Amino acid sequence: MLNFYTTIFLIMNSILIFDFSADSDLSNWFVVDDVVMGGRSSGSFYIGDNGTGVFSGEVSTKNNGGFSSLRFTSQPRSLKDHSKFILSLKGDGKKYQFRVKSKSNDYQSYVLDFKTSGEWQEIEIDFSALVPTFRGRKLDMPNFQSNSFDELGFLIGNKKNESFKLEINKIEIK
Repeated sequence: MLNFYTTIFLIMNSILIFDFSADSDLSNWFVVDDVVMGGRSSGSFYIGDNGTGVFSGEVSTKNNGGFSSLRFTSQPRSLKDHSKFILSLKGDGKKYQFRVKSKSNDYQSYVLDFKTSGEWQEIEIDFSALVPTFRGRKLDMPNFQSNSFDELGFLIGNKKNESFKLEINKIEIK
């Protein structure tokens, strides 16, 4: 059981990575769809009427496609003294993938799938649960252990044609 001072420390120890609002700067956010390899999926990212970041679109399996992703890049950010990402979001009941890279030019991403409920959720992702992958294949490497990151994002690729909508309120580390 946590005591009062431990609880206050944990709250204060949380660092905001991004908090969406009507005037958020989206210049470090970009969509990458399967069109980079010939696919036909199309995603977009914008600020919604309620001030959240909205990642939405259509996933198409035509022409060997099947994914849409959203990426955020920044200067390296320290993860020292932290152990998890906290995502505040609302999905459409579909499965998504959270992705992080220690360095944006690394070939591997560290990923974890999560299912959305259609309601607002707070999803906690322990760093150690993030699995190394490359182009959808698990790599024979340790799970995420970095002390920093400079890219994170979301991907939808459920091997079927579908529309999607993921609203993001904020991303923190704790």
